[in-house]
Amino acid sequence: QVQLVESGGGLVQAGGSLRLACVASGRTFSTSTMGWFRQAPGKEREFVAAITWTDSTTVYTDSVKGRCTISRDNAKNTVYLQMNSLKPEDTALYYCTARTSGIDSIRYQPASYDYWGQGTQVTVSS
Repeated sequence: QVQLVESGGGLVQAGGSLRLACVASGRTFSTSTMGWFRQAPGKEREFVAAITWTDSTTVYTDSVKGRCTISRDNAKNTVYLQMNSLKPEDTALYYCTARTSGIDSIRYQPASYDYWGQGTQVTVSS
């Protein structure tokens, strides 16, 4: 079992920055692909970024490329999402997720991940 707890969300003005953190319990964090998804009201949950565990390969959705950075600290069982130049369209509930089974590769669909956090709200005002 893996438990994920997100933090770092909040209200920020457009152009501002936030750093989300996700702390994982359990011994499988260092061998889990970790990801961030987001879901805005009335919309489907969408992929934001992910990082593999073998070589820390990162992938981002096009809308956040150049503005967001995902990273992981295996010693702290923590994955981060640094978000800069935030836009109102970034407003959503952000979820941390872990993929502990299968090949270590980036997956873009929520169903490919095994564990989810409760989410942290990010609100960007214009």
